Amino acid sequence: MRIPRGLAPGDLVVSRNRKWNGKAHWVVPGTYLGEDAHGWWIFQGTNEFCSRPGAAFYAESDAVLLVPRSGEYVATFYDGAHPAGVRIYVDLATDHGWTTIRPGVTEFHLIDMDLDVIRTADRGVYVDDEDEFAAHRIEMDYPADVVDRISAASEQLFQAVKAQQPPFDGADREWFRKGRT
Repeated sequence: MRIPRGLAPGDLVVSRNRKWNGKAHWVVPGTYLGEDAHGWWIFQGTNEFCSRPGAAFYAESDAVLLVPRSGEYVATFYDGAHPAGVRIYVDLATDHGWTTIRPGVTEFHLIDMDLDVIRTADRGVYVDDEDEFAAHRIEMDYPADVVDRISAASEQLFQAVKAQQPPFDGADREWFRKGRT
């Protein structure tokens, strides 16, 4: 995946998700922090305005978004202030891309594929929205190869989050520190 030329720490990055059928999903603003071996990191601070059709709210905790160098997902890491105790939220996603809007403003976009791997403080690690994936697979006519890839990636990510393998091993801590300074 190529990132836009000129993307620099401190730039605004708007994460824009859509569904397979092209309909809008989440829009979340953040601040680009930098990159490491895992990928590109974006800080999404408390009180950022997050929205999707039919829902909007101000974030109640800090988060850092990891756009991985490879893989069909993005991972959001939350701090201890998350009201539902979410620590890691991995969205299975495809078609990652970056678009420069103007200097200092970049859009990161993807297609959200419904399945999520989540770690919470009280429930542990689990896969969420399997019912939504099954329904959308038919409603939106997901190609068989995409279903196979996303299903396999979901299982691999579940195991990685559960075993706290990189980048789910605390790699986010330094990015939280950078985002808060």
